[in-house]
Amino acid sequence: MFNNQIGILPTKFYHLINSSQQIRCSFDFFKDIIRFALLNRKRAFTHMSSIEIMSSIEINKDTYLMWYESMLLMRRFEEKSGQLYGQQKIRGFCHLYIGQEAVLAGAMSVLKHEDSMITAYRDHAHALAKGTSPNAVMAELYGKATGCSKGKGGSMHMFDKENNFYGGHGIVGGQIPLGAGIAFAEQYKGTDAVCCTYMGDGAVRQGALNETFNMAALWKLPVIFICENNGYAMGTSVERTTIQTDIYKLGLPYGIPSSPVDVMDPVAVHNAMDEAVSRARAGEGPTFLEMRTYRYKGHSMSDPQKYRTKEELESYKAKDPIDAVKAEILEKKYADEKWFEEMDEKIKAIVDESVRFSEESPWPEASELYTDVYVEPNYPFIKD
Repeated sequence: MFNNQIGILPTKFYHLINSSQQIRCSFDFFKDIIRFALLNRKRAFTHMSSIEIMSSIEINKDTYLMWYESMLLMRRFEEKSGQLYGQQKIRGFCHLYIGQEAVLAGAMSVLKHEDSMITAYRDHAHALAKGTSPNAVMAELYGKATGCSKGKGGSMHMFDKENNFYGGHGIVGGQIPLGAGIAFAEQYKGTDAVCCTYMGDGAVRQGALNETFNMAALWKLPVIFICENNGYAMGTSVERTTIQTDIYKLGLPYGIPSSPVDVMDPVAVHNAMDEAVSRARAGEGPTFLEMRTYRYKGHSMSDPQKYRTKEELESYKAKDPIDAVKAEILEKKYADEKWFEEMDEKIKAIVDESVRFSEESPWPEASELYTDVYVEPNYPFIKD
């Protein structure tokens, strides 16, 4: 049975660590988990093939203005990151989120601070959306000690425990079982918090997805699995890599309510997330959402993008979610052009400040190589 506990036992350990308790892998600890799982298994399971897209949370003026501001911050931050990468201020791998901003904007108008988020390595915008300071995200990109991962994670490994953001994971699909583990921990503690587990369309071909779906459905874990399907994974189209091109249908054999979502529209994301989060908080288990989006840039900064045409790219840019939200705000008279000009200046100043902060921040000390590795204090590292 314990072979199926990937992503759950480590999360239990993690909460023990952060409550300053000593980790003890005792027999009673394992019995506790088994007992909880078996009790959970007795809940009635209702099969649903899809979800009804509706919202219990009002979408109003403040919602639209929040969407625009948050998406603009993500866009301008990522544009600046691309520039800095070209100047070799940012090293290593760098995966930009430009074009996919509505996935997060629509979710954040539903989620609470207590809710957790975990994702893959295209993670800068997720950290920003969850509330991590732009200064801390940019400093992490620079590899500086003031970064949200102390300069040790870089672009692909952003973490922010204070804001319940658990990464930033470089192993394709590796975050999927971890997300279920975080959800299990919340269920075990009796909270109503949920975990949003993001993945790319390439990650759904990993076996860990099927193992996790089965466990999450069986135990009715409060987790929302979200596939950000930008069509090309690293550089090969979905049509060339899977027999099931409607990715959301992968959740159906497990009885997980699953649905596709057009995420060039944050309203659609908001409504889908509201339904999924409501189900999870009510103890009804996981939901799987296929967010059909599009990235304007390559998989990473080194991607020549020869697998798609310029015409295809421009057709998606014509449906840009930021432009769409701006048009809706103007049509509803929620704001005028002056407000947009002031917002542009505000976001530019925030991004510029994050660069200044990062430039002036110190590099990590060499001694940091030995911190944040083991829980045990004064671990006897072999240093010679």
